Amino acid sequence: MAAKTWSTDTVAPREGLSFWREAVCQAVLNVNAAAPSARFEASISGQNFGVLRFAAFTATPHQIVRTQKHVSRAGEDTCLISLQRHGRSRMTQGEHALDLDPGEIAILDGTRPFNVVFPDRVSRVLAVVPRAMLDSRAPWMRRARLRKVAATSPYFDLARQHMLQFAGDRRLDESEASLLTDNLCNLLALATAPDARALDAPPDIQLQAILGFCRGQLADPGLSPQRAADHFGISLRTLHLRFEKGGQTFGRWVLGNRLDVCRRALRDPAQDAINISEIAYRWGFCDISHFTKAFRARFGMTPRDARSGDR
Repeated sequence: MAAKTWSTDTVAPREGLSFWREAVCQAVLNVNAAAPSARFEASISGQNFGVLRFAAFTATPHQIVRTQKHVSRAGEDTCLISLQRHGRSRMTQGEHALDLDPGEIAILDGTRPFNVVFPDRVSRVLAVVPRAMLDSRAPWMRRARLRKVAATSPYFDLARQHMLQFAGDRRLDESEASLLTDNLCNLLALATAPDARALDAPPDIQLQAILGFCRGQLADPGLSPQRAADHFGISLRTLHLRFEKGGQTFGRWVLGNRLDVCRRALRDPAQDAINISEIAYRWGFCDISHFTKAFRARFGMTPRDARSGDR
């Protein structure tokens, strides 16, 4: 299904809340909606691939309620995965409750009633997936009605990046949506599992997570294979095998990505006032001579040529 966007801007103010309820029902799940103010504003964009549904929304303060009647009418066995982008929320399901802050991810059971309160203006990304996709990977989650994903997990950032792809401007096709969902469920299983389970990560998922960690550490000259291996609780041998599977070495990958970031900075007019050496130091280089030599070998020009060339 092609992506669709709903906005309360398209209806009269008095119809905004009822319009929003219908939009959420179509894009995500059957629910009721209530708002503390008559001046309610919201918009939501969604993509539907049968049982897989993805949406991103922004809204003024309101409340969402899913009742047993909604659950029975839907007849689906699903989980709702939520990434809070801005604002806060209070989520309740049965006797379980949690607060979700910006950047956090929560999972709740779509087969049980729930309540979500957004006290502030909010922005969220949502994914509705078959419960079996998570249960098969994370059987320890079957009894959890509502759960927050620990941000301390080495797999959390990659899971968040996958969620953000559902909110991107680029439209997904069915195969891309299926692959992203499969990877997301793997990452959430790893992020919620006992520590020992992280060692069972599929090699490709593990490599993606390692690369994501390294991208976030490029500016640190202390980034090393040992630091990355320790972060994921794996051996140095395993780390090097993951890079070998990707057709490169840890050192070449780090050097190449640091050089790429430096070239983009040198070609950015907004950074013209920053010295070339300072840019190199900012991105983890400790030896300017080494930086210049490596830059010339990769791009066929000096850093100074890159800065003065056509942009």
